[in-house]
Amino acid sequence: MVEVVIESGTVRGFARKDLVMWRGVPYAQAERLQKPERAAKWKGVLDCTEFGFRAPQHAKPDTSEDCLTLNIVRPKSASARPRPVAIFIHGGSYSNGWSGEPIYLGERLARKGDIVYVSINYRLGALGYLDLSLFGFPTNLGIRDQVAALQWVNRNIAAFGGDPNNVTIFGQSAGGNAVTTLMCVPKARGLFHRAIAQSPPAASVYSTERAQQWAREFAAMLGVDESNAAEVLRRAPAWLLVDTVEELTRQHADDQPGTRALAPIVDGDVLPVHPLDVFERGKAAPVPLLIGSNLHEGRFFPAFLDILPTNPDRITKMFEETPDDVRERAVAAYRGYPQRHTASDLGGDIVFWEPSILVAQAHTRVAPTFMYRFDFVLRLPRLLGIRATHGIDLIPTFGELRPWRTRGATVFGPFRKMRAVREVTQRHWINFIRDGNPGEGWPAYSLEKRETLIIDSPSRVEIDPRGELRRAWLGYRHRR
Repeated sequence: MVEVVIESGTVRGFARKDLVMWRGVPYAQAERLQKPERAAKWKGVLDCTEFGFRAPQHAKPDTSEDCLTLNIVRPKSASARPRPVAIFIHGGSYSNGWSGEPIYLGERLARKGDIVYVSINYRLGALGYLDLSLFGFPTNLGIRDQVAALQWVNRNIAAFGGDPNNVTIFGQSAGGNAVTTLMCVPKARGLFHRAIAQSPPAASVYSTERAQQWAREFAAMLGVDESNAAEVLRRAPAWLLVDTVEELTRQHADDQPGTRALAPIVDGDVLPVHPLDVFERGKAAPVPLLIGSNLHEGRFFPAFLDILPTNPDRITKMFEETPDDVRERAVAAYRGYPQRHTASDLGGDIVFWEPSILVAQAHTRVAPTFMYRFDFVLRLPRLLGIRATHGIDLIPTFGELRPWRTRGATVFGPFRKMRAVREVTQRHWINFIRDGNPGEGWPAYSLEKRETLIIDSPSRVEIDPRGELRRAWLGYRHRR
């Protein structure tokens, strides 16, 4: 057992082989639908050998509103200087996910990179990402939780051997959106020094007007009106709020494709300006940024999480507010449309790839920016036709391949290729976490050449990959 004294008391972790870990460490506390506050102090020693609760979410065990905890992994060996810190923000459409998922353990990153790895939980769904300010509640609670976690790391990570002046935030999917959003949150400024956004839906941030309409629909589905909504929301069982917001988001996938009711909002407080505008004006946090997406992001969703504009009906509706020439040019660029996979590629590109391009090209004026595209195709996804789809990049990023080793020949394909892709990915990610540069063989992104690392077997740098398709989207304006 390993004990460390932090601001709230003493926490007990555990050692395993060459690593030391603490799990379920409280970083904040919050009443339902209220701002997070510092975690309460405790007497004695708090056992931190088990993961904390999941935030309330659909069809998952061990959920609780008392979910504001984080986990820490670092090498057991002594270090002559404080270690770099990497804070991971999990994805899950802001409706599900948990830092305790096996793929997010971070052990290989901590060991290979000689870093302190931190993973956080935050409030999800109606309790964290539905704007209920219409009924008197604070906005952007999930973002506030993430800021509270960054502040906790700033105050406490030195006790675990981490360097509070060398912090990287990174996340995938909704976690990637959290990264690009936090770069535009004034209260997060100075709490991190580098950022990695993997498959971020960076445009998925909405106006108060649109968000409040969603709140009215949510209240109506609960059978309440504005006069009694606040009291009902305070007292309703968490499962009812989870199920209701799930139904709301299912409806919006068809009614308002390309939008997402569970998302940050421009509230004039936590997030004063839409992130795409912040980046365009050169006002985002001036930190090095590594950003990218997967070649076939959208193909995951029709089969596993049907929330994107990945079929012709939704795509047609998505383009309703788009000038005809932009719509016609974009659709024509997808040869084979409206075939199933082509429609999925279009929907995935406009949610993940195209906004990443907007962020990257704007941020080059502010700080070093590095762009990637993940192309490596595992054998099973190839057979299913989904190829390098959403989330596949998490496997080489975290590199926990041991459970798959005996099945590698049938699921991954040649295991040595998967291992090589893992080594390339982790080398670049660790280099970036340590000093803001992914290392040799990956030039910074520029508007002149648009240098992009294609992560594949073998990996390579391409100049303006899919440039024709990028130009086809010029003039598209995301719904806000």
